[in-house]
Amino acid sequence: MKKIVVLPAYNASRTLEATVASLPRAAFDEVLLVDDFSSDGTYELALKLGLKAERHPRNLGYGANQKTCYSRALELGADIVVMLHPDYQYDPRVIPFMTGIIEAGVCDVVLGNRIRTRAEALAGGMPVYKYLANRVLTVLENLAAGQNLGEWHSGLRAYSRAALEKVNWRGNADGFAFDSQYLFQAAYKGLRIGDVPVPARYFPEASSIAFPGGVVYGLGTLAAAAEFLLNKWGLLRTSRYR
Repeated sequence: MKKIVVLPAYNASRTLEATVASLPRAAFDEVLLVDDFSSDGTYELALKLGLKAERHPRNLGYGANQKTCYSRALELGADIVVMLHPDYQYDPRVIPFMTGIIEAGVCDVVLGNRIRTRAEALAGGMPVYKYLANRVLTVLENLAAGQNLGEWHSGLRAYSRAALEKVNWRGNADGFAFDSQYLFQAAYKGLRIGDVPVPARYFPEASSIAFPGGVVYGLGTLAAAAEFLLNKWGLLRTSRYR
């Protein structure tokens, strides 16, 4: 099966080289970076590192970046697509296990779970307020969608081609709500979602949503949960769920 790693990048020049160097070479066929109009030379560095890369003509947002990533990966014939934040926060050594679960037909979508235990997550540098927000939102999302995932907010995800073809993710938000919207859509479609533990690092160069943006993100997540439930109960039929 053809495996493509996609890197949705924005101002990632300080961590991109380390991220690429840490990728397990036997676990993928191609790496594709999409630069969301960075101002720090991310796109130029990607080309220097020999990556297949393209650049948005203006900043479109995190969700829009993923839309380009997945569209290009499918055009390139990917059977499995791995999305990894290029901020060197996630340990990509688990990628072969994630893609293996999909190849074995066990899951359609596999997430990297940073929160194996509270102590481990906090010792790795996750801010306490982010840990608490992650826990609260994940519990609510699991209850709404009938899932049992360790976390819903990971920047390391693997998808089968069918999982991307069966969900109308092109109609999702261009911002950070994209991830939660996709998982609710996948649950609605009956796709099999699983996760594996992944060590995570927190350091100043790693990308992070500031507190005000985190509040907006949390509200977007709750809105995605409400939209899912209304569609599930037949009270609403939005284009994302058609």
